Amino acid sequence: MNKGYLLAASLIATTVALVAIGTVWPAPSAVAYAGGGSLLRSSSTPEQAVANLGDELRAQAWEKAYASLANKAQFTEAEFVHDLTGYYPSLRTYATMDSFEVRPLHESTGEAEIELKLRWSTVVGTSMSTRTLHVVRDGDRWIPEWPIVKEPIVPAQVIPVNYLRWDVIYRGPGDDWGAQDVEAPHVRMVDMHPMDRADGMVVLGELLNEDVVPAYVSVSATLISKDQSPFATEGSFDKISHLLLPKQVTPFLIRFPNVSLSEVGSIRMTPLSALIAASADPVIEIQDEQLHPAPGASLTGSLLNQSGQIVNVAHVLGTFYDKTGQVVWVADQYIDCALLPQNPVAFEIHVPQDLAARISSQRTVVATYSSGDSK
Repeated sequence: MNKGYLLAASLIATTVALVAIGTVWPAPSAVAYAGGGSLLRSSSTPEQAVANLGDELRAQAWEKAYASLANKAQFTEAEFVHDLTGYYPSLRTYATMDSFEVRPLHESTGEAEIELKLRWSTVVGTSMSTRTLHVVRDGDRWIPEWPIVKEPIVPAQVIPVNYLRWDVIYRGPGDDWGAQDVEAPHVRMVDMHPMDRADGMVVLGELLNEDVVPAYVSVSATLISKDQSPFATEGSFDKISHLLLPKQVTPFLIRFPNVSLSEVGSIRMTPLSALIAASADPVIEIQDEQLHPAPGASLTGSLLNQSGQIVNVAHVLGTFYDKTGQVVWVADQYIDCALLPQNPVAFEIHVPQDLAARISSQRTVVATYSSGDSK
């Protein structure tokens, strides 16, 4: 019994001692990310100076980050913050920085070029942004300059609006329209096939809204084993354009992690649709599309918002086909900044290197969302 009391007293004393040590001499990183100060890292090299800036950005210590810049006289702190988080609400506005990477590009006696790669966590996954910083020597330390990208100025103009629009009026409680409201739009699967990938099986294809009204669509797949029992069901959440206007087509891709095609006897597909109010605006033009072969296979281009409203989120979906017209792959990219009227924004969709040689053509669609809207 005495030994038990001695052990308990020893543990309590050790805990109190550790807490006291942590209070008097806290770890620099813990203090920094709790808002109590910056990491204690010297700026004696260009890489360390940029890493210090990265730490401040990750901690959202905007004032300290701005104060550490050599060229802060060229822009305000508000412009600096907006350059990082967006001038208008977008995916970046509500993102947090997970990590960053620093890579030296060039260095001389008094100046250097350093690449800073920022990895952001958004509601739809990871977003990457890269800036090349000019760093200058000041005595025995280095100070970074921030390559500010200021808000584009949209000129005063009149943009004529001429687009189709569909409104939905549902049966009210006092209306005698029979038991049914307007029926769901007719959608049809025009392509579907499974394939094995390194991280599991995928099911990909395309859906067509063959109706004369807009549809909100989704699709799920249920895998049936060879003994005819279902064993996995997944849906296409983001690798699909959910809003389809009449006669529009969307790709879809459904992932089944850690599942092999050899385990599957058959697949039961369930396309779903619902009537939804919609319009054909905003119109997003896709410009300068280029399909780049391997290595570094990708689809690049730019989006031009031809409407008069700001698009807060744009989702670019690329469908890639072989010579027979069969879907080879579906890939996408969320644009993390808002699309202003008449201001092009670049996109880049990466293609798996092992599939690049099979790709003969592609088709790109853009889904959009604006504040207060459902498009």
